[in-house]
Amino acid sequence: MRALSITAAALIGFLAPTNGAFRANAQSGAQKSAPAKEKEALVGKESTPDVPDALQVPAGEEVVLFVRGVGSQIYTCQAGTDGKFEWTFKAPDAELHDRNDKIIGQHFAGPSWKMKDGSEVTAKVAAKVDSLDPGSVPWLLLKIGSHSGSGLLSNVTDIQRLHTHGGQPPAEACDEAHKGSETKSSYTADYYFYAPAK
Repeated sequence: MRALSITAAALIGFLAPTNGAFRANAQSGAQKSAPAKEKEALVGKESTPDVPDALQVPAGEEVVLFVRGVGSQIYTCQAGTDGKFEWTFKAPDAELHDRNDKIIGQHFAGPSWKMKDGSEVTAKVAAKVDSLDPGSVPWLLLKIGSHSGSGLLSNVTDIQRLHTHGGQPPAEACDEAHKGSETKSSYTADYYFYAPAK
């Protein structure tokens, strides 16, 4: 019985340093991974969002910029080809915020996106799907039509508008009495900008 106790004590004594070494290695690994995460945050690398197939960008492109659009979708009351009046989309009017909520650009008619560094793009809708948020403007895939200036948007080829909230035409009347009137509908959306991978 005494021999068994000595053997058990020896075994515990043998395992204790191993457990301590394991904890030390785990802590060391955590410390090593922290700088890597910090470096990634400094670089500002964005992961590719999950989107429906219709909104996928071409292979070989990567996210180079993320911004949060906060503003309005502007509509005017106009008669359609059938003579019926309806709210017609005119233009967006939004500030573009980075991950730190700093305003780094504007989104306006075109549709166009212009950054404070002077770079600007105009794009056309290539595909759309209904928003996951009922009553919100659709998610979009937009293809760049033109560039100007140099900076963050210089090499951008595609844009995704995702995670929309709000922005649909108002429920108020649009008829001949309101012809030409303009209204703004508040919205937010995430914009992912893509360029060919380097």
